[in-house]
Amino acid sequence: MAQVYLSLGSNINRAQHIRAALNALVEKFGELEVSRVFESEAVGFQGDNFYNLVVGLQTDLPVGQLALSLRGIEDANGRLRSGPKFSARTLDIDILTYDNLTGTIDGVKLPRGEIVKNAFVLQPLAEIAPQAVHSVEQKTYRQLWDEYDQASQKLWPVEFIWPGA
Repeated sequence: MAQVYLSLGSNINRAQHIRAALNALVEKFGELEVSRVFESEAVGFQGDNFYNLVVGLQTDLPVGQLALSLRGIEDANGRLRSGPKFSARTLDIDILTYDNLTGTIDGVKLPRGEIVKNAFVLQPLAEIAPQAVHSVEQKTYRQLWDEYDQASQKLWPVEFIWPGA
């Protein structure tokens, strides 16, 4: 079984879509590690604030099949893919890491570049996997978060109730 970390985000009916995604992930993969939910301003475009979190899970699906499964969850939650890359969305699920794989596997670049670029990915990842090591940077996620310019992006935890927690 591979250890996988995913980032989840939504800025349209945020709580509804994040809960639906968590429920679908539990149904497909079983037990999840779930970070706190953080609210952040939109990055790359003007829009409503996002809810973001990181989820850890284990799977025996290969990277490509996992990506297709996650895309299905996004689609089931009304994800539209016809707009610009940086735009409002009902649900976005990205594979951050898959074990310690590096490079492009089945069309998925691992580890995902947003880990070291965006506070809304790095902080929740450091929260649930502080001692895990970034396969390229060769630093723990806690070290990367401690070294990150934490004033560069506004991010704050929000109260979020998910019955599956």
